Amino acid sequence: MTIAPVILLIEPQLVENIGMTARAMMNCGLIELRIVDPRDAWPLHDELQQRMLAASSGADEILQNARIYATAEEAIADLHYIYATTSRNHDMINRIMTPRAAIPDMVDRIGAGQKVGVMFGRERTGLVNDYIVLANAKITIPLNPEFASLNLAQSVLLIGYEWFQAKDKTEANRLHMGNTRPATREEYLNFYHRLESELESAGFFVAGDMRPTMTRSLQNMLQRAEMTEQEIRTWHGVLTALAGIPKRRKASDA
Repeated sequence: MTIAPVILLIEPQLVENIGMTARAMMNCGLIELRIVDPRDAWPLHDELQQRMLAASSGADEILQNARIYATAEEAIADLHYIYATTSRNHDMINRIMTPRAAIPDMVDRIGAGQKVGVMFGRERTGLVNDYIVLANAKITIPLNPEFASLNLAQSVLLIGYEWFQAKDKTEANRLHMGNTRPATREEYLNFYHRLESELESAGFFVAGDMRPTMTRSLQNMLQRAEMTEQEIRTWHGVLTALAGIPKRRKASDA
């Protein structure tokens, strides 16, 4: 069973764009590339092959397994559902989806055993109507209406990224602790009480009536810091050093 949408490049003109498309696909876990009527005849001669591989930055496997077709009809013959990417409005009646809306639809269809494909047109002209009519739905990427120009690989990457994100389990927000751990409330409170004591000794709390507000502010700042156990120990060292400054000065003055 197909585990990802098939990427179809219709009449691509530059081998570098094919290579960069393979790179974008590899980034996003897309593995099957089909190329329809490329400008340069396949198999490519050595110079073009090297230019394409260089642009792919190591996504050689996708290029080696890419299948070449003379017509789009042949390329999509075994697929059940086709999406055509385009930024243009056409007179035809189409279902138009954003990538974010299209991807769940792809996931459902693939999960049900369907093979789906996404078509991308020429670099300069995109997909013409004769190809769009072969699709079941259109995907339009919402961008700055004053400048919605994307190159081929960028378009593939945007679709691929949404596909990958639909399956990705990476935490959206996390604090990397390295080799330490989060500080406990006891460690926070021990440090705060020591800080308060040192500030008292230094004469920080001049206005007695403001002390409750100031101490709450200090505690609140510490809680927001989300410090690690190592960081708490470092701040204990800072307090030790600061508390010893007057003594060291007196010793040097003597």
